[in-house]
Amino acid sequence: MDVLPLDRQVCFALYTATRAVTARYRPLLDELGVTYPQYLVLLALWERDERTVKDLGTALRLDSSTLSPLLKRLEAAGLVSRERRSDDERSVVVRLTGAGAALRERAAPIPARLVCDGGLGTGELAELRDTLVRLTAALQRQGEIDAGAVHG
Repeated sequence: MDVLPLDRQVCFALYTATRAVTARYRPLLDELGVTYPQYLVLLALWERDERTVKDLGTALRLDSSTLSPLLKRLEAAGLVSRERRSDDERSVVVRLTGAGAALRERAAPIPARLVCDGGLGTGELAELRDTLVRLTAALQRQGEIDAGAVHG
């Protein structure tokens, strides 16, 4: 059995699914005035406000060079504020503004909309998410093992 056809590749299925999901989110997020990456930042802040940039980066699995421009645009849009901590000048705390907190209510229907549009039940989507979380963790662990072997 040939294992290299494109339609048999998990990486390709993930790639095309990611493109389809973000394309479906785009018009919904346009109504909110945010991009998909900005939406992810807001989700993290709606879950727990007043987070350091480092904590947000960990939660979103983004480095600061990727996260900082997102935060700058969200701040320019009046949705978040950034402030250096007085007890540690190296640490920056990100907070929702009133407008950023209020946007949560308008964003609340979006996940249900994607469930309807996706053609999968909530149980199937939860199972898919859990499988992807396990896949990500396993690949990250393997990457750390491989990196240790290279440096060891």
